[in-house]
Amino acid sequence: MIEQNKIPSVKLQSGELIPAIGLGTFGSDKYGEQAVSEAVYGAIRCGYRLIDCAAVYENEASIGAVLERLFEEKAVRRDELFITTKVWNDRHREVEDSLRQSLSDLRIGCADLFFVHWPFPNYHAPGCDGDSRSADSKPFSVDEFMDTWRQCEEMVDKGLTRYIGMSNMTIPKLEAVLPLCRIQPAALEMELHPSFQQKDLFDYAVSRGIRPVGFCPMGSPSRPERDKTAEDVADMELPSVAAAAKAHGVHPALICLKWAVQRGQIPIPFSVKPAQYESNLQAVTEDPLTEEEMAAITVDDRNCRLIKGQVFLWPGASDWHALWDEDGIIAR
Repeated sequence: MIEQNKIPSVKLQSGELIPAIGLGTFGSDKYGEQAVSEAVYGAIRCGYRLIDCAAVYENEASIGAVLERLFEEKAVRRDELFITTKVWNDRHREVEDSLRQSLSDLRIGCADLFFVHWPFPNYHAPGCDGDSRSADSKPFSVDEFMDTWRQCEEMVDKGLTRYIGMSNMTIPKLEAVLPLCRIQPAALEMELHPSFQQKDLFDYAVSRGIRPVGFCPMGSPSRPERDKTAEDVADMELPSVAAAAKAHGVHPALICLKWAVQRGQIPIPFSVKPAQYESNLQAVTEDPLTEEEMAAITVDDRNCRLIKGQVFLWPGASDWHALWDEDGIIAR
């Protein structure tokens, strides 16, 4: 087990310190709930204290059984863990019911952080293919999003979550909604890896005290097939990452994690293999990248978004680029 005092932490705007790395629990449509929950058990045993969950991953009940087991074994106390969950797109009008279901499944009384998973109610079923579309999908609406966010704020008031956060947002969307928020988001979950650094969005969040949480921190080579295209860049093959891996004598995946933590985002890598999730955690406790290596990775950014979100497109939208407001204007 890795000693907790060796694991780096980051500070939320409230002043609370939380782990600088967590364990993701999205099985990428390849791993079932038992495999994921066993990984959570092993990961907490080896030292992870931040676990990133979501209702749509369809494994929170199994994870809850594992958490209960760990508490009974006195392997960890509830107050030593930072557990996140998310409201899925089809529950934006039923936020409290969604959170209460997640809390029941996870067998905890309160979440530490509750995200709005995507900023619109556009739905797709788990495991669908990339061509799936819902006829009910529609563009982002400030009014509808704020209705969802105000429900999230009530969850803080009711003691069902300590913090709330946003995910898969853009600067135009944030500029539209942040002035309307009574409770500001504590974190922004976003795709972050060396070939897709989202510098403008990252800096925007940090400047407002919002902690970036990065999914796909290694470029997610095991992501669902619907999210793969011929133009995608492999992060672990970037010259800067490969060179740093050679210099440090480690796998390129670990360089991606070192970079993420040293940059100030919270990576949430997923693995069901003990050797991998243990080495992922160990990597951020030792042998940091040099300033020169960090700078080399910075200039290796390829603006390569991997999770394009095309399944959320609304009728009449051109292509997945419309989801991300790339011209600085919220797409309609």
